[in-house]
Amino acid sequence: MASEQVFIDTWAWLVLSNDRDPAFAALSRMRASASKRIGAWVTTDYVLCETITRLFPARHFASAGRFMSGVFDACRLGFVDLEHITGERFTEAYNLRLRFHDKPRISFTDLTSFVVMRELRIRQVLTGDAHFEHAGMAFVRLPRPVH
Repeated sequence: MASEQVFIDTWAWLVLSNDRDPAFAALSRMRASASKRIGAWVTTDYVLCETITRLFPARHFASAGRFMSGVFDACRLGFVDLEHITGERFTEAYNLRLRFHDKPRISFTDLTSFVVMRELRIRQVLTGDAHFEHAGMAFVRLPRPVH
């Protein structure tokens, strides 16, 4: 049985930090719904590292700091489960890197996310990144892309 949790990728955090993003309203509604259930969202320290790296140059420093403080508060309060990439998970992600030799554009952060999602039996991922579907691991991308 798959988890009811949703994995939150860097793309989603960046969208939620920018109320001018076209996907902001849809993701905000999803966030409001998820906030009614403790642990409904899962992310990793690697995803947050990537988010911080991309967020601070793109936003005013104070705004980026406030947003990340809110994310860390949500983690501390249990609304977001923050998973850490252990040495074991890192090695497993590297093994995926070798396995996906035909998909060199999948980032290592995404590979660590795949490991955590598979381990926690999370199928749904809040992302704009098609690599989650291209991995062939039965992940379902939210919001559903429009074709």
